[in-house]
Parts: sequence; C-alpha cells; structure tokens
Amino acid sequence: MTHTSSRKGARAFMSLWGWRMLGGVSLFLGAIGVVLPLLPTTPFIILAAFSFAKSAPSLHAKLIASPTFGPAISSWQSNGAIAPRHKAMAVGMMTTAFVGALLAGAPAFALGLQLMFMGGAALFVLTRPHR
Repeated sequence: MTHTSSRKGARAFMSLWGWRMLGGVSLFLGAIGVVLPLLPTTPFIILAAFSFAKSAPSLHAKLIASPTFGPAISSWQSNGAIAPRHKAMAVGMMTTAFVGALLAGAPAFALGLQLMFMGGAALFVLTRPHR
C-alpha cells in the first residue's frame, strides 16, 4: 500500500465516522427535542437521516421505517417539503426563544444576531413546500 492510498483510506475512515458521529448527535438532539419544547426535533432528525445515508445505510433505513420520523424524512427527501404543523412549531419556537432573550435583557447586538439568523431560518422554513 502506498503512502497516498494509506492517507486516502484514513481520510475515508474519518469521514465515515464523522458522518456517523454527526448522525448520532443529531438523532440524540432530535430525541431530546421530542420532550423539550424549545429544541426542534425535525431538523435534527433530517440531519441524522442525511448523515446516516452517507455512513450507515442500516440506520438510515431504520429512520425511514420509523412511524414517528419516517414520514417527515421521506417528505423532505422527496421534495424538500415540511408539514404545516412542523413549520408552525419551528417558527413558534424561534419566536419564543427570541422573546425569552428579549425579556431576559439580552444585549441589543445579541438580539440583532438572533433576529437575523432566526429570521433567515424562519424564512427558509416558511418557503418550503407542503407535503
């Protein structure tokens, strides 16, 4: 084995495990989001599915087959759609987080950044097609 092919093999191995780790962390955060109202579940589950599709096809298949997460993942993968209920939840959580920061007395620059990033995220979510 040459030095170059050894390096490529190590890079592929690290990439594979990087995708798996990202998928695992995303799945964990998505599961926490099921019980914590301010943590969105759907984006983390979609990210987990994307990551597992690149690194662990069996885990990806399990997510797709899940009665809880499968429909949202399939809808996103087929046409980039987000269900109206999930759109409302996402924008509602972003609004709640912003109002919470405002009431907590966050500095103006932090509120501005929050408004800019969450506003962009809300715009993205709201412009996705329905099922």
